[in-house]
Amino acid sequence: MPRFAANLSMMYPEHGFLDRFAAAARDGFRAVEFLFPYDFPAATIAKALKDNGLQQVLFNAPPGDFAGGERGIASLAGREEEARSGFARALDYAAALGCPRVHVMAGLARAGADRAAMRRLYVAHLAWAAERAAGAGVDVLIEPINTRDIPGYFLNRQDEAHAVVAEIGAPNLKVQMDLYHCQIVEGDVAMKLRAYLFDVIDSLAYDGWIGCEYRPAAATSAGLGWLRRAGLAAPG
Repeated sequence: MPRFAANLSMMYPEHGFLDRFAAAARDGFRAVEFLFPYDFPAATIAKALKDNGLQQVLFNAPPGDFAGGERGIASLAGREEEARSGFARALDYAAALGCPRVHVMAGLARAGADRAAMRRLYVAHLAWAAERAAGAGVDVLIEPINTRDIPGYFLNRQDEAHAVVAEIGAPNLKVQMDLYHCQIVEGDVAMKLRAYLFDVIDSLAYDGWIGCEYRPAAATSAGLGWLRRAGLAAPG
């Protein structure tokens, strides 16, 4: 059976962020992910993980001015120093949280942008980040994101992402497959994964974490029938 990680940026909105760790653990989750940890000291989050027996499996490197609409800076000219210092900060958090993966957001391509130049900068930054992360035992992830939810996002397709990874050739640079984004942009997600079903995922021998990144319709715990039916929720 697949292993599921609760996305605490979206799930359990009925709780304050630091209280979401305990809520996830009570429901039987053993791992969590979230967008960004930087509003809290790393030691505070590490304690929440330890106190609740949770593993941190993923978070994002600093994305620039997220509140102002930025969605990453790795492909943006003039932001190189900020991108590097932000990634170094992410590695510090990864070490403190025992997190083996950091996602680097590409950024937005404005109308009329030179996409070839953006790609060159993106590749150069990812190559640098992968080399820096390798020494820390951390994987760098990139994720194609649909332009319906994030208009203008630079990286949209799985094949584009895999081409970047192949070009760089770093063993710790990997593509995050978000089934939601893949279905919107490319469709036919079943053929890309071979199926969107738990038992078939098992047959693929995938032993990583599957992030539960969705916004609950109501209280998160009450909506975990799917987890209980899979036999993975904590006993009630």
